[in-house]
Amino acid sequence: MWKIVVGFVLFAALSMYVIIKAGDKADMGGEKHGADAVHAPEPAASAAAAAAAPASAPASAASAQ
Repeated sequence: MWKIVVGFVLFAALSMYVIIKAGDKADMGGEKHGADAVHAPEPAASAAAAAAAPASAPASAASAQ
C-alpha cells in the first residue's frame, strides 16, 4: 500500500513540475476540431528554403564573371 502512495506522490510532483515549467504555453483543452483547430506552418521548412536561395545566388554571380 505504501508503494502506491509513494508512486502517486512522485507522479504528482512530476506533473506539477511540468505544468509549472510550461507556464501559459500548456494547452490542456484536448482535441481541437473545426474552427478551433489551428495548424501553423512549419518554420523549419521555410527557413531551409530561405537559406538555400541566397547561397545559390553568389555562386551563379561568381561563375558569370
